[in-house]
Amino acid sequence: MTQIVKKNKTTEEFSEDKLRNSIEYASDEAGVEEKRKKEVVDKVSRVIVEMTRKQKEIKSTDLRKRILSELDRMEPSVSEHWRTYDETKKQGD
Repeated sequence: MTQIVKKNKTTEEFSEDKLRNSIEYASDEAGVEEKRKKEVVDKVSRVIVEMTRKQKEIKSTDLRKRILSELDRMEPSVSEHWRTYDETKKQGD
Protein backbone atom coordinates (compact mmCIF):
# COMPACT_ATOMS: atom_id res chain seq x y z
CA MET A 1 0.00 0.00 0.00
CA THR A 2 1.08 3.55 -0.68
CA GLN A 3 2.71 5.53 2.11
CA ILE A 4 1.82 9.19 2.56
CA VAL A 5 4.83 11.32 3.54
CA LYS A 6 3.67 14.19 5.72
CA LYS A 7 5.30 17.61 6.03
CA ASN A 8 7.00 16.57 9.27
CA LYS A 9 8.52 13.57 7.39
CA THR A 10 6.41 10.97 9.21
CA THR A 11 4.52 8.48 7.08
CA GLU A 12 1.15 6.84 7.24
CA GLU A 13 -0.59 4.35 5.03
CA PHE A 14 -2.98 5.80 2.47
CA SER A 15 -6.58 5.35 3.60
CA GLU A 16 -9.42 5.41 1.11
CA ASP A 17 -11.84 5.73 4.02
CA LYS A 18 -10.07 8.84 5.29
CA LEU A 19 -10.15 10.31 1.78
CA ARG A 20 -13.86 9.57 1.33
CA ASN A 21 -14.70 10.98 4.76
CA SER A 22 -12.80 14.20 4.00
CA ILE A 23 -14.62 14.70 0.71
CA GLU A 24 -17.97 13.92 2.35
CA TYR A 25 -17.29 16.44 5.12
CA ALA A 26 -16.33 19.19 2.65
CA SER A 27 -19.38 18.34 0.53
CA ASP A 28 -21.66 18.60 3.56
CA GLU A 29 -20.11 21.94 4.49
CA ALA A 30 -20.66 23.14 0.91
CA GLY A 31 -24.33 22.12 1.06
CA VAL A 32 -24.04 19.64 -1.81
CA GLU A 33 -27.16 17.52 -2.19
CA GLU A 34 -26.86 13.85 -1.25
CA LYS A 35 -26.96 12.41 -4.80
CA ARG A 36 -24.34 14.84 -6.07
CA LYS A 37 -22.20 14.29 -2.97
CA LYS A 38 -22.12 10.56 -3.67
CA GLU A 39 -21.08 11.21 -7.29
CA VAL A 40 -18.28 13.55 -6.22
CA VAL A 41 -17.00 11.23 -3.49
CA ASP A 42 -17.08 8.18 -5.75
CA LYS A 43 -15.46 9.83 -8.76
CA VAL A 44 -12.71 11.71 -6.93
CA SER A 45 -11.94 8.72 -4.71
CA ARG A 46 -11.66 6.45 -7.74
CA VAL A 47 -9.19 8.81 -9.44
CA ILE A 48 -7.07 9.24 -6.30
CA VAL A 49 -7.04 5.52 -5.43
CA GLU A 50 -5.91 4.70 -8.96
CA MET A 51 -3.16 7.32 -8.71
CA THR A 52 -1.91 6.01 -5.37
CA ARG A 53 -1.80 2.42 -6.58
CA LYS A 54 0.93 3.43 -9.00
CA GLN A 55 3.19 4.88 -6.30
CA LYS A 56 5.00 3.48 -3.30
CA GLU A 57 5.15 6.90 -1.63
CA ILE A 58 3.51 10.25 -2.22
CA LYS A 59 3.95 13.55 -0.42
CA SER A 60 0.84 14.71 1.42
CA THR A 61 1.12 18.09 -0.32
CA ASP A 62 1.09 16.42 -3.76
CA LEU A 63 -1.86 14.26 -2.77
CA ARG A 64 -3.75 17.32 -1.53
CA LYS A 65 -3.05 19.20 -4.78
CA ARG A 66 -4.39 16.31 -6.84
CA ILE A 67 -7.52 15.95 -4.72
CA LEU A 68 -8.22 19.67 -4.92
CA SER A 69 -7.59 19.67 -8.66
CA GLU A 70 -10.21 16.94 -9.10
CA LEU A 71 -12.64 18.76 -6.83
CA ASP A 72 -12.04 22.06 -8.67
CA ARG A 73 -12.99 20.30 -11.88
CA MET A 74 -16.00 18.43 -10.52
CA GLU A 75 -17.47 20.57 -7.76
CA PRO A 76 -15.65 23.84 -7.03
CA SER A 77 -17.76 24.60 -3.95
CA VAL A 78 -16.38 21.47 -2.27
CA SER A 79 -12.75 22.37 -2.99
CA GLU A 80 -13.43 25.86 -1.64
CA HIS A 81 -14.70 24.43 1.64
CA TRP A 82 -11.76 22.03 1.82
CA ARG A 83 -9.35 24.94 1.45
CA THR A 84 -11.23 26.98 4.05
CA TYR A 85 -11.03 24.09 6.50
CA ASP A 86 -7.28 23.72 5.84
CA GLU A 87 -6.72 27.44 6.51
CA THR A 88 -8.77 27.32 9.70
CA LYS A 89 -6.86 24.25 10.86
CA LYS A 90 -3.49 25.92 10.17
CA GLN A 91 -4.51 28.97 12.21
CA GLY A 92 -5.29 26.71 15.15
CA ASP A 93 -1.86 25.00 15.04
